[in-house]
Amino acid sequence: MSDTDRPNLHAPFTQEPPGPLAPATRRRLRSRLLATLEPDRDGILLLEHDNVVWASGFDHSRSERPVGLWLPADGDVPTLFVPRLEQEHAAQVDGVRPEVYDEYPGLRPPLTWIHERIVAGASGSRVRVAVDAIDLRWSEALRQQGADLIASDAAVRARSVKEPEELALIRLAAGYADRVLFWLLEEGGARIDDGASEADLLQASVSAARQVMDADLAERFPASTLHLVGTVHSGPQAALPHGRPGPRRPTVGEVVIAGIGAKVGGYHAESGATFVVGEPDADTARCLRTADACGRAAIAALRPGVRCDAVNEAAWGVLREAGLGDAIRHRIGHGMGVQGHEAPWLAPGDGTEVAPGMAFSNEPGIYRPGVDGYRTIDSMIVHDDRIEIPSRFQATVPWDRRTLASYASR
Repeated sequence: MSDTDRPNLHAPFTQEPPGPLAPATRRRLRSRLLATLEPDRDGILLLEHDNVVWASGFDHSRSERPVGLWLPADGDVPTLFVPRLEQEHAAQVDGVRPEVYDEYPGLRPPLTWIHERIVAGASGSRVRVAVDAIDLRWSEALRQQGADLIASDAAVRARSVKEPEELALIRLAAGYADRVLFWLLEEGGARIDDGASEADLLQASVSAARQVMDADLAERFPASTLHLVGTVHSGPQAALPHGRPGPRRPTVGEVVIAGIGAKVGGYHAESGATFVVGEPDADTARCLRTADACGRAAIAALRPGVRCDAVNEAAWGVLREAGLGDAIRHRIGHGMGVQGHEAPWLAPGDGTEVAPGMAFSNEPGIYRPGVDGYRTIDSMIVHDDRIEIPSRFQATVPWDRRTLASYASR
């Protein structure tokens, strides 16, 4: 890679980045959720942490204390139920009416109190409540008291298609995941020459990218909505899809898998690549080439109206044709948004139809126990007429140029 091709890893963000989701966007998210709600329900009670964050922006500390968001089907102001220690935070949330209970477990169980408050605010004595998730013990206790509850996946369906403002944050997150990979490409070889371990490489690369992220975004976003995490594992350890970086030192001829997740404004994206220490031999080159072809097949298959499981099958077919079917250990991808892994799934068993506004990971994986492993990761955004790839490392650095060597030898 020439000096002109080499990215400036320390350059600040050159465009005005998007900010946190505005209250108007949250209102559109809630309207989308209510539009997908089962018609015989009077509203939906969100108890899952990520659903509450998505629909309200209340980025609270998850604990045993229940937090609930009640969305009436008639479009009335939502009610945010919180423990008293979150009272001040809840008061800052735009577009909701906070109500506070004292403590958990409390003299009166919080979920019993929440249901009573929902009923008290309704016109009738019996309220048909959809709920995204609830502990079976509390569900049974509420039903014995006459509560009309039904499980609903309306939030899953609503979250699967993103608003433009959500996609802007996913794009931004993908860029910071890329920065970790570019650092490894530029600095990893020299660090390995100096004896760096997998853990050393991960810590240094993430730290370098996080410094840039904080310089760009720390004044714009709460710290809890910014995050970088990843894994670096090498040689036979690369055969473990969820390898744990440790003291192992990569050596010449081995592969090094790096998988990076980034979060900006509470929204996730991923980028990942397989590097080679030195030049690849013929077998390594074959696996790298096949992983690249697998990723391209997933992108080619992904389009509106196609089932998610069909995208997975199209990508897996490339690995099988290359004689690597036995090396498949996981699906080709998953949805991303408020959670790093969320529905829909590019996997067997998910018949969801792809739609514009969906965001996915694309993760070809080849795993040969006791030998090595290969994985690449792109983030993908579906449009009406194209697939956008906001993670740019793989497009910038072809598979045969992902070699880690000392800087002096380039």
